[in-house]
Amino acid sequence: MQCGKNQSTLTHKGRSTMTESSEIEILGTACQMSPQLEANAKAAMAYNAAADHFDHPVSSFWHRFGLRTVERIGLRSGERVLDVCSGSGGSALPAAGIVGPDGHVIAADLAERLIDLARAKAEARSLENIEFRVGDMLALGYPDDSFDAVVCVFGIFFVPDMTEAVRELWRMVKPGGRLAITTWGPNLFEPANGAFWDAIHIERPDLHRGFNPWDRISEPDGLRKMLAEANVCTVDILAEAGTHPLNSPDDWWKIAMGSGYRGTLEQLDTDTLDRVRQGNLARLVKEQVNIIETNVIYAVATKEVNQAIVEG
Repeated sequence: MQCGKNQSTLTHKGRSTMTESSEIEILGTACQMSPQLEANAKAAMAYNAAADHFDHPVSSFWHRFGLRTVERIGLRSGERVLDVCSGSGGSALPAAGIVGPDGHVIAADLAERLIDLARAKAEARSLENIEFRVGDMLALGYPDDSFDAVVCVFGIFFVPDMTEAVRELWRMVKPGGRLAITTWGPNLFEPANGAFWDAIHIERPDLHRGFNPWDRISEPDGLRKMLAEANVCTVDILAEAGTHPLNSPDDWWKIAMGSGYRGTLEQLDTDTLDRVRQGNLARLVKEQVNIIETNVIYAVATKEVNQAIVEG
């Protein structure tokens, strides 16, 4: 499944929702899919819904960390770049600006509505060297050695087999080219994250998660090991501690609505959603939370010329 098929455009209190029948169809069908297709369906559903909040100013970190990733790979004029899990263009748009009219950027994401946001921003900036694709990073179909740089920011952990995904991305990197994988570090969005899942547990314990997808590679050693399993062995890894301010507890709710948490929230009826929101925000008020953790790990690997020969 791609790009939120069967989703409606109903709204309630700023929340894009699916009709009940569509939700049952998507979630029921996902149960019959392979792990990869199921993950794709869930990610597309979550982020198509989240598009209505994704670019809200309170979530400025998407673009801040996308730009930071692009800066770390040292793009040059005329280079060809593939940006997967591209979202609304946090890394693809600055990359297009750097490689210039002689370069080219392809931005791909499962969520069609996020790609629509990115396309609109590219048009507003008169960027003509960028194209957009809706699709799975494992099925883009580009030949070996197609790109000077392949970039994946905050997306690799949604793939059940991350090693397979990295192998596919690495295959498309030219000899001498770079692969950039950016992921979340430990304690993402704490303490708000814990308060969110506690509120979910009270109302819908069946939806509670004690583990988030990014937890699999939230430490440098875990990320390095996963990359090594994909035969990406010479890697520069930088872990940066960071925080993000909340001007009010409601800022956190906007972040949740514009991120992967939306996949859980879309499964709540209106009354339950309101109770979860109230419980989550009441906890933040009680604990006087005005800042959340946004620790990030950047990995950049350069493909040696002779490695391409060995892999072939």
